[in-house]
Amino acid sequence: MKFAALLAASAASLLAFPAMAQNDRDPAQDFNGPYISIGGGATLQGSDRGETLVFDTDGDGVYGDTVTTVGGTDAFSPGFCNGRASGTANIDCRNDRDGANYFGRLGYDKRMGNIVLGAVIEGGRSEARDSVSGFSTTPASYEMSRKADWQANARLRAGYTPGGGALFYVTGGPAYARLNNRFATTNAANSFADNGKTNGWGYAAGGGAEIMVTNKIAVGLEYLYTDVKDKDYTVNVGPGTADPATNPFLLDSGATDIRRSDPHFRTHAVRGTLSYRF
Repeated sequence: MKFAALLAASAASLLAFPAMAQNDRDPAQDFNGPYISIGGGATLQGSDRGETLVFDTDGDGVYGDTVTTVGGTDAFSPGFCNGRASGTANIDCRNDRDGANYFGRLGYDKRMGNIVLGAVIEGGRSEARDSVSGFSTTPASYEMSRKADWQANARLRAGYTPGGGALFYVTGGPAYARLNNRFATTNAANSFADNGKTNGWGYAAGGGAEIMVTNKIAVGLEYLYTDVKDKDYTVNVGPGTADPATNPFLLDSGATDIRRSDPHFRTHAVRGTLSYRF
């Protein structure tokens, strides 16, 4: 609902822009040639219900093992939540954090009558953070989170301009993100080591509209869905001060690796654009 409300409000602002009333422009020259853009807006996250932490307790590289206690019970029986832990019990988890995004892009359009085909290279940053937490019977909490330090994509776009003045388009292409991963736990007995920042690869797709306000300047509104996949982030659990004879992380092979069950980082972005056409 918050996404729909934001999109509707942004669209209303764009359509209310008074510059469409200009009469001293040549619309035949619109949306043809190179341009640069800057922009920003909001990055929102959809529901990722059902995400968990997954474990490799025997060191074979296959995740899905159960971390068991000396008595053979599931040490993570309290379960998991798709958010940030607020304590050592699986209650009142904080939601994933939405955030601002800002970017710059280079693009080129080729207009053929009322049809516009083009390509764009874009780079920027988003402040949204995605988290998942697990809870052990100790009790203790274990939290993994990630955000994009920076991201980029290269997209094609195809649009329609009704005689110039305005352009309505769809767009899509490959995407990359440099992911900043974090791990936090209330377990003070074991040792924990992770591999920090990782690379995510995937795609971006969406659509939008632009309005020419002068012969050189355009404003726009765009929606972009991004899905990047990262299976490289891992946390290794070692002995620390824990007893290998009784500690659930150590019983199988002396160590355990932890990952997120869902490697996909998915975001929805609504942003405004300001473009200068050469």
